Amino acid sequence: MTSTGPLTSAGPLTSAGPLTSAGPLTSSSPVVPDYSAANLVGLVPALMAPPGRRPSWLPSEAATAGQVVLLVLDGLGWLQLQERRPLAPVMAAMAGMPITSVVPSTTASALTSLVVGAPPSDHGVVGYRVVVEGPTGPEVMNVLKWRTPSGDARPFVDPLTFQSHPPFAGRPVPVVSKAAFAGTGFTVAHQRGARQVGWYESSALAVDTRVQVQAGEPFVYSYYDGIDRTAHIYGFDEHYEAELAAVDRMVGDLLDCLPPEVALVVTADHGQVEVGSNLLELDPEVMARVSMVSGEPRFRWLHAAGRSDAAVAELADLCRDRYADRAWVVTYQDLAEQGWMGGPVDPEVRSRLGDVALVPFAPVAFMEPGEAADSRLVCRHGSLTADEMFVPLLAARGRL
Repeated sequence: MTSTGPLTSAGPLTSAGPLTSAGPLTSSSPVVPDYSAANLVGLVPALMAPPGRRPSWLPSEAATAGQVVLLVLDGLGWLQLQERRPLAPVMAAMAGMPITSVVPSTTASALTSLVVGAPPSDHGVVGYRVVVEGPTGPEVMNVLKWRTPSGDARPFVDPLTFQSHPPFAGRPVPVVSKAAFAGTGFTVAHQRGARQVGWYESSALAVDTRVQVQAGEPFVYSYYDGIDRTAHIYGFDEHYEAELAAVDRMVGDLLDCLPPEVALVVTADHGQVEVGSNLLELDPEVMARVSMVSGEPRFRWLHAAGRSDAAVAELADLCRDRYADRAWVVTYQDLAEQGWMGGPVDPEVRSRLGDVALVPFAPVAFMEPGEAADSRLVCRHGSLTADEMFVPLLAARGRL
């Protein structure tokens, strides 16, 4: 299913609409984003444009506002919100619709696309774990931690050159986010030049955002990661429901401290799928044809040994034989031709990716042999299912 524009008209968030009428997703229907339509890539440029020159897919509450606050709720998928509307009455009352995330539907790629206004193929942050050139050869770097198995990657992977697009159109936008994130490799890579306004407790997010609005900032970017962390740790149990309710109160607090001429816009980087213990260790026969593994459990890249066309084709055929009942199996060439990550990539970005991707449509995760670091996660993301790809675009005016 390819997004071709707004999935609903702007108006109260409802559970009906195209996501229901389109029918259940099957193994033949990944949600491939249209990066030129209602997508995370275009959201920040749209909101930073002058009133009257913003695209028609924005809710009207955001289209004409003189000042805009964008609140990014990491991990809050549209479908997860729809299923729990009574727990989030503030967000449920906001005008809104679903838009698509990027591919892969993972934080590193999606947040970068959001702030720089470019698809992953363009900005080069093409996943959670990507291949980089280390001191002694290729290594897999965790982008969020900016680390490889040999340690801190900053001595040999410069965040400023790894991702060179300026965020927020080069403007010094205030970023109201957890103080611990300031100065990390990933923050430098995707938020260089932004003005970091760090908070230490979540209760300060609304306060610090209000201060920036009162100072006359035309655009404020606020970020909260609690929903994502809670889903990873607990799944969709009562802890998740309590966190969603708390976040909805946070949204209400923000609306209460903003004047009516200010629009609060809420979105997310990706949704979630509850996987639990459905962990699939990669088949030994598959691993015998692989030189390296990167990506993440719901968008697993396999690097073919030798990397010849024949080796890639054999690896892809074997993976389809083993996994086609649970995952889309695509070669890099397939992915590029179908535009999953956007347009063409240059050779440096291509070197960060594998040759064959395992992208589950079933609630499973593909694990490397012996991989333990992420084995305890309950909810996961990265794939192209509706649960992971559709995120909210909600808007309301302040009510101070």
